[in-house]
Amino acid sequence: MGMVDLTSFDSQMKKRVTEIKSIIQNYLPEEEGFQKTLLEAVNYSMLVGGKKLRPLLMQQTFVMFGGKSAVVQPFMAAMEMIHTHSLIHDDLPAMDNDEYRRGRKTTHVVYGEAMAILAGDALLNHAYETAARAFEMEPDNPRVGKAFQVLASKTGLYGMIGGQSVDVEYVDQPLTEEQLYFIYRLKTGALIEGSMMIGAILAGASEEEVGKIELAARNVGLAFQIQDDILDVIGEQETLGKPVKSDEKNKKTTYVTVKGLEKAQEDVAYYSQEAIRILDELPCENEFLRELILNLIHRSA
Repeated sequence: MGMVDLTSFDSQMKKRVTEIKSIIQNYLPEEEGFQKTLLEAVNYSMLVGGKKLRPLLMQQTFVMFGGKSAVVQPFMAAMEMIHTHSLIHDDLPAMDNDEYRRGRKTTHVVYGEAMAILAGDALLNHAYETAARAFEMEPDNPRVGKAFQVLASKTGLYGMIGGQSVDVEYVDQPLTEEQLYFIYRLKTGALIEGSMMIGAILAGASEEEVGKIELAARNVGLAFQIQDDILDVIGEQETLGKPVKSDEKNKKTTYVTVKGLEKAQEDVAYYSQEAIRILDELPCENEFLRELILNLIHRSA
C-alpha cells in the first residue's frame, strides 16, 4: 500500500476523532443530583480538545486485527478517562501547577483544588466502571477479562502512576538517562502500550502478536514524549495550547536537556521508524495506523 496523502489523512483523522468523541460522550455522567459540581468538573475535563490519541490507537489496532464488535468502545472511553484523570492531577499546584491545558483553564483553576482532586479520583474510578460494561456486552468472551487486566496494570504502580511517582520525586534533581527512560516508558508509554494491547487482545490477536504490539507501542510512547519535550522548547503557546518553556520554568530534566535538541529530533525519528518496523512484521496491516504513528513525529502541537 502506498503512502496516504496528507490531506486525506487529515480528513480521516478529523472524522475518526469526531466519532471517538461521540463514543466517549455516551459514557459520561449526567450533570445532576447533589454532586452536580463534581460531575460538571469531570465533563469539563473530558470534553476539552485533545487528540484522543489513546482511544484512537486502541480502535485502530482493534480494526487492524479484524475486530468488528462494539466491545472495544467502553475500553476506549475508559482509557481516555484514565488519561484525563492523570492530566487533572498533573496540573495541580502540588504537581506541575499549570493553569492552562489544551488551550483553556485547568480544572483546579475553574473548580478549585479539592474538587479537581475529586474529579481526578472520580474519573479513574469511573474508567473501571465503564470498562466493566464490556463484561455485560460479551459475557462469554475471556478476552474482556484479559483486556481489563492490562487496563489496570498499565495504569497502576508498575505503569503510569509508578512513572509519575519517580517524576515527582526527582523533580528538582538532575536525572540519569536510565531514570528518564523509566519515567517516559511508564508515565507516557504505559497508557499507549495499554491502548494498543487492549485493541489487539479484544480483536483476537495471539500472545506473540500482543507482545509485538506492546513493543511497537513502547516506541510510539517514547517518540511521542520526546517530541513533547522538543515542542516545549521550540513550540508556540498558541499552537500547543499550554505554556511553552514550562519544563525550563520547573527546572525539569527532559530528553532535550540530557541529549540536546538535534539528538532528540533524531531519536524521535528512530523510535517512530522502529514502531513502524515492528508493525510491518505483523501479518495484518492498517495504513491509517501507520500514518498516524508517522504523523506523531511531525506534529507541531
